[in-house]
Amino acid sequence: MYKKLSSIALSLLFFAGCATQQSSTLDFRPSELVNPLVGSQSDFSLSTGNTYPAIAMPWGMNFWTPQTGKMGDGWAYQYQAPKIRGFKQTHQPSPWINDYGQFSIMPVNGMSKIDEDSRASVYSHKAEEVHPYYYSVYLADHDIKAEFAPTERAVIMNFTMPKSDSTGIVIDAFDRGSYVKVLQSENTIVGYSTKNSGGVPENFKNWFVVKFDQPFTGYSVWDGDKKYGANKSEITDFHTGVVVNFPSERGDVITARIASSFISLEQAYLNLREIGDADLATIKEAGQERWDDVLGRIEVEGNDMDQLRTFYSCLYRSTLFPRKFYEFDAEGKMIHYSPYNGEVCDGPMYTDTGFWDTFRALFPLLNLVYPSVNAEIQEALVNTYKESGFLPEWASPGHRGCMVGNNSASIVADAMAKGLEGYDLNTLYEAMTHGANNVHAEVSSTGRLGSEYYNNLGYVPYDVDIHENAARTLEYAFNDWSIMQVAKKLGRPAEEIDTYAKRAMNYKNLYDTEYKLMRGRNEDGTFQSPFSPYKWGGAFTEGNSWHYTWSVFHDIQGLSDLMGGDDQFVGMLDSVFVVPPIYDDSYYGFRIHEITEMTIMNMGNYAHGNQPIQHMTYLYNYGKQPWKSQYWVRQIMDKLYTPNPDGYCGDEDNGQTSAWYVFSSLGFYPVCPGTNEYVVGAPLFKKATIHLENGENIVISAPENSKENIYIESAELNGSNNTRNYLTHDELLEGAKIDYKMSAEPNTKRGIGEDDKPYSFSAE
Repeated sequence: MYKKLSSIALSLLFFAGCATQQSSTLDFRPSELVNPLVGSQSDFSLSTGNTYPAIAMPWGMNFWTPQTGKMGDGWAYQYQAPKIRGFKQTHQPSPWINDYGQFSIMPVNGMSKIDEDSRASVYSHKAEEVHPYYYSVYLADHDIKAEFAPTERAVIMNFTMPKSDSTGIVIDAFDRGSYVKVLQSENTIVGYSTKNSGGVPENFKNWFVVKFDQPFTGYSVWDGDKKYGANKSEITDFHTGVVVNFPSERGDVITARIASSFISLEQAYLNLREIGDADLATIKEAGQERWDDVLGRIEVEGNDMDQLRTFYSCLYRSTLFPRKFYEFDAEGKMIHYSPYNGEVCDGPMYTDTGFWDTFRALFPLLNLVYPSVNAEIQEALVNTYKESGFLPEWASPGHRGCMVGNNSASIVADAMAKGLEGYDLNTLYEAMTHGANNVHAEVSSTGRLGSEYYNNLGYVPYDVDIHENAARTLEYAFNDWSIMQVAKKLGRPAEEIDTYAKRAMNYKNLYDTEYKLMRGRNEDGTFQSPFSPYKWGGAFTEGNSWHYTWSVFHDIQGLSDLMGGDDQFVGMLDSVFVVPPIYDDSYYGFRIHEITEMTIMNMGNYAHGNQPIQHMTYLYNYGKQPWKSQYWVRQIMDKLYTPNPDGYCGDEDNGQTSAWYVFSSLGFYPVCPGTNEYVVGAPLFKKATIHLENGENIVISAPENSKENIYIESAELNGSNNTRNYLTHDELLEGAKIDYKMSAEPNTKRGIGEDDKPYSFSAE
């Protein structure tokens, strides 16, 4: 009989801000179709996701992962690596950002096997079981089976031991300043790690407690590779750890209950409540139920198991970040250590996401399927502003210097447009306008670098030593449109609204009629020269002009008009796939991995492995040729995504590339977050059902769907013929039945009216 979780442990484990679990008609558990290893066959030169298997709860504060890389290596787990060095608590959002709040546990057969090289063990994927809620592996060099199951802030581990007098557990608190203490009478190890890659106050610590279910006969604390005697039970130094001895008979199971806290050691003990005295099987089943709830909000049906596995693996990745960065005190009150001012504050905090990536599809997915989660994230954004003076653009856990744009504006605007409530929108508006006209004193990617040029000239100049200036200009224009939407909602003065409305058209200042593409512009008004549309970087961010020209999310009609109308606009879209995958990498001085990922996909200059162009295939809907969107979206889903370790075509990036697939397989996509519209592509599955938090369902039926039948012949919305190339959030929220008749041939007569075009600011 399994031990039962206490009521408080259950509430802590399952608290996620979501509505009551929906009933499911699936004949399988969606969590069983997830492969957390998708994207893990990556390295510095070629990303197939740059992911690691995150064994965690949805949006959980702590993730756990097997560690194949050395301490400090951003590639913590690589599918192709031959050895495991430990099981690591991680908060890493990306190998490029790296990690914080990290330490590791490793069972060993040999008490001298302490450092990360000597304790490492060979393993096989054939003896590895990986689920979002559970991980196990056989460590061949130690003859030990290790397994664990997490909650949001804790984890339970079982180690099945061999017969040996020298078996033990190594706890590595890592370098850059750490502490461990042995409480032998309590079968417990406590300590903290300070190792981080940036974005933390000076007093940052991640406290941990490791409580074993039985006494250990001996122990040794150590500093790096210097070992101390058994009489020393506590150490603070650059690199600390401890190994505890558990002489064992074959089949003995050592259980460790582990929790951590960013607040204090006392809080780490409180976070152990999430496990209580439950055993691993109980935590494992509770975790699977939680994942089934979250993943089961969308049910997809079809006969292609690879498509089903890809879908649920992508949905899993879409519900990991941003992570909770808050805890519950002894009275159950929500509190958090502020990664901005180093104080313990009330209320929620979320972190580990880059809005440059995730504003596009990840946050719109939350707003549709998990709105209560994003409502809490919006409340956390209020706290971020109050604690730091800015909204985040890239947070891990505090402000980080990464990427461009002021896309927090889009995060706020889309939540508002989708009707989310329960947070202080007025304060968020204050934060938006502050960030639009200022830049963080220490982190230039927070706020707006170059705002004085942008506000005066209508663009950030190419020749004023502000890199990626054209990318900034295009994103700032969309961000200004986003601010305008919130200003309208709040009834701000007309002059204020008009200021942001005018700035929203600043994208036009970069349009070059000679090339029909966006181009950097000098302070004196001349275009940058020489100019190559194939040059990556320089005026653009991790892309070239072919990729960034389409970053006019809010006014595609205006962009089309600049290009000469629908036919010329569609011709330029076609050209992205027609031109060869040539490139100029002179800005970087070497071929960055994003360039490699474009060149090997055989789709011309289309670069789905990076975010700026991911909405582009949907833009044919604005040019009255929606069948081309249907074709290209299906090609991308079929060719560039798989449920395997090399399953992505570039960085997965905190759920964005996954959310693209989730939306696209449902048949629509949020080209312009901040509107109430989704642009239609074509569904991938024969049937999909979205269970909304309000109790309504969206049912999408396409019974003739197949690898050949990729085009929409006709569509009905709630029984009425629908030719529009978009769906509205309101009609979906009311519950909708969408029926598609699919065909192997495009219907060039459908979706070609002016009224069929999605939203554009110019047409407003």
